Amino acid sequence: MAGIKEVAERAGLSIATVSRALAGKGSVSEKSRQRALDAAAEVGFVLSYAASSLASGRHHNVGIVVPAVHRWFFSSVVDGASSELIDAGYDLTLYTTGQNESHRKSVLSDFLLRQRLDAVMAVSLELSEAEIAQLMAIHRPVIGIGGPLPGADSLSVDDYHMAKTATDHLIRLGHTRIAHINGSAEYEADFQLPHTRRGGYEDSLRAAGCEIRPEWRATADFTVQGAYRSARQLLGGSAERPTAVFAASDEMAIGVILAARDFGLRVPADLSVVGIDGHELGEVFGLTTIDQDPRGQGALAARRLLARLETDRKSDDSYSPTAEPYPTRLIVRHSTAVPQAL
Repeated sequence: MAGIKEVAERAGLSIATVSRALAGKGSVSEKSRQRALDAAAEVGFVLSYAASSLASGRHHNVGIVVPAVHRWFFSSVVDGASSELIDAGYDLTLYTTGQNESHRKSVLSDFLLRQRLDAVMAVSLELSEAEIAQLMAIHRPVIGIGGPLPGADSLSVDDYHMAKTATDHLIRLGHTRIAHINGSAEYEADFQLPHTRRGGYEDSLRAAGCEIRPEWRATADFTVQGAYRSARQLLGGSAERPTAVFAASDEMAIGVILAARDFGLRVPADLSVVGIDGHELGEVFGLTTIDQDPRGQGALAARRLLARLETDRKSDDSYSPTAEPYPTRLIVRHSTAVPQAL
């Protein structure tokens, strides 16, 4: 079987350059990388990643921990991170914790420690001091998405600001009767996301002198179906209906739009609806939203991890972790408008 020496001779490159090129690592020009790939194909050489790992101390594998994969936000983050990691020649190992406390404990205290990982990305997981200590015990770069992760890098959006911006948009249009559909209590466990977004909504109403009405607040599970059921109760269970709804996710906003149609309400003529996410379906439904670009978040987090690996700072005790804000933007479409005179 041909070895790397034969590949280097055929490509006219050094063995070190060929090794970096085939591993997808290091500063190698695209021309040299292609020459190495072509030469390897011609002589039938396949890089041994096991041998490469022993030589470099790297496994070219990054672990990503998410609460679930069936939720659009989490799958989008993974998709963005995966694209960057594949381009850099890294494998991805995915772990899900679900709502199962024993699964979460197993992932954080066992699986991550025994797997051969170069870095770890924790998505939307608010970790205890003990859990953070377990993650840092692997002595590899760690980054969190969704909130602060003491002792590690983190990347997050401002959930309070997004909720306030969405509600402010409705108020600027002239709405004063604004309902809110948010996540249920079970979603408070990690970074209190429902509480934070509800705070932005309520502070926006208070600042504008609008009434906060408990009967115009509903909860769901961040899905279209769950919000559809809650919205039907919200829109059909009050003598005075709201003229607008702020939903804490785009999927829930779509559920509101579908429920409104059941009652013969036109969006936005009879009911304005705004969400948070930047979901692809938002364009189909003409949904006004706050775009938080989860794929972009995943891609940026992956780039931050790769940069740490490239500079070999994973064991540098003087490294100072950074908490990096991720920008969001209001996208105005056709689901919000000036309220009609009632």
